[in-house]
Amino acid sequence: MKIICIGRNYVEHAKELNNPLPERPVFFMKPDTSIVVRNRPFFYPGFSKDIHYETELVLKIKKNGRHIQEKFANTYYDEIGLGVDFTARDLQQKHKEKGLPWEIAKAFDNSAPISKFIPLNDLHKKEDISFHLELNGKTVQQGYSRDMIFSFDQVISYVSQFITLKMGDLIFTGTPEGVGPVNINDQLTGYIEDKKMFDFRVK
Repeated sequence: MKIICIGRNYVEHAKELNNPLPERPVFFMKPDTSIVVRNRPFFYPGFSKDIHYETELVLKIKKNGRHIQEKFANTYYDEIGLGVDFTARDLQQKHKEKGLPWEIAKAFDNSAPISKFIPLNDLHKKEDISFHLELNGKTVQQGYSRDMIFSFDQVISYVSQFITLKMGDLIFTGTPEGVGPVNINDQLTGYIEDKKMFDFRVK
């Protein structure tokens, strides 16, 4: 099982981090050791002093495929979840400045809390999915899938040109604006539409 993460897929998020808009999907990967499930706590790592939340819609791939044409990409998923791409922003910035890869800031243990998955058909508007994150009861991120630079199908088609997708793989599809730091004892609660998807604490 692979975790593929799409970066800079919302215009306003790219702007808030002063990143250029991509012409093609940008992706990186996390190992399976990054996953946290069933609302277990996220333990703040000792190697960073600036961990940021990035809330994202997550696709679960339901069958194997490579070189997938965009027009067929919608047949490769029928469930969606919500996840947090935790980022050690201080480590990321240091590595970016030196032109080095920044997996150290993205792929560390427990950096990808993820919710249960629900059928896309259970949503009111599966063609325009709303989601948001609450930090200690206050909404800090609000996103809509219509605002993605690259759609679900475009992402699947593009990634599959380089990496074979297999059943059970997860694709984090990018985060909207509003990312920010977390602190010990913070409570993070995520929703797709009005469905509570996760609710966990930082320890």
